[in-house]
Amino acid sequence: MSAATAPFAQQRQTFEPLQNAQQRALRPELGNAHVRFLGLGKTYPGQSAPALEGIDLNIQRGEIFGIIGRSGAGKSSLIRTINRLEQPSTGRVLIDQVDIGEFDEDRLVRLRRRIGMIFQHFNLMSAKTVWQNVELPLKVAGVAKTERQHKVAELLELVGLEEKHHVYPAQLSGGQKQRVGIARALVHDPDILLCDEATSALDPETTASILELLRDINQRLGLTIVLITHEMAVIRDICQRVVVLERGRIVEQGAVWQVFGNPQHEVSKTLLAPLQPALPATLQARLQVHAASTESALVLNLKVSGSERQAPELSTLFHHLGGRISLLQGGIDPIQGRPQGQLVVSVANSPHSHEQVIERARAWATQVEVLGYVD
Repeated sequence: MSAATAPFAQQRQTFEPLQNAQQRALRPELGNAHVRFLGLGKTYPGQSAPALEGIDLNIQRGEIFGIIGRSGAGKSSLIRTINRLEQPSTGRVLIDQVDIGEFDEDRLVRLRRRIGMIFQHFNLMSAKTVWQNVELPLKVAGVAKTERQHKVAELLELVGLEEKHHVYPAQLSGGQKQRVGIARALVHDPDILLCDEATSALDPETTASILELLRDINQRLGLTIVLITHEMAVIRDICQRVVVLERGRIVEQGAVWQVFGNPQHEVSKTLLAPLQPALPATLQARLQVHAASTESALVLNLKVSGSERQAPELSTLFHHLGGRISLLQGGIDPIQGRPQGQLVVSVANSPHSHEQVIERARAWATQVEVLGYVD
């Protein structure tokens, strides 16, 4: 069996050494890093400002890693350096501790077979059936027909399209087209999967099903998934860690529950703002900057970003604040098993002063914001 037609597990054994013992000895803490960016920069011809600058980042093996940022922040440029569709101007990209910038064309072809990629607009060939679209990369690689048939059937079952194998893309829904794209990206048994706005063209229900499929693939196949999107809910629902880019630079990174629960940079706060529910217009109209009387109710926005896995108890909050407490808006949901969210409450007839109520609220919530007063 040739290298081109050998199963991926065998190819990986005969591929150039992916773990350099000397490098591991020098930096043992990076032994589990699957993808590393070291001082990465990218400047396109004719542009004075770099698209990427000073990127130092590690993506761990087997994680689902998110990249977010405003339009033009450098997200696509960064993800495309992983498979060398973009050549960095400065710095290095290492995969399994090997600098891929040194690869010749043959090694680059083999690298790209280890890295699958799915796109926003599916990139399917309209004149080919579902089966033929998935099979095409295997044909190009010279894989034998029997093995192609086995692999395509296996992948169509994995993505839930085994009954659509004879159908053309025009007859598929958006979600089904993306499932074909995912199957095609997996034909060479990659160990890295790049997702470039993979759910941006889909409705919320279909997006949820695609995310569930990606999560299942990550767990069953052990893939490292790198995902860029402008949909913050996608990052919240599927990623373990996230990096925030602005003008080609990293401005914030960390576990999703930390960044989403308590963003530090203004760009992060702006991007995550749509996930925060706006105050009802009726409440906004009633809010006053100052208390009109001692009977005025204090309105607080209590943000919860817990490092513990157990949600704080409302009974404790009510005991701390005293008086009559009304929940006006909000809720607490887990991100990566940790409670995150906010509650807008009004506090009236408390035995404590407004200043004491605010101080007591700080013992329960991560952040306390005074919104005003209502009569």
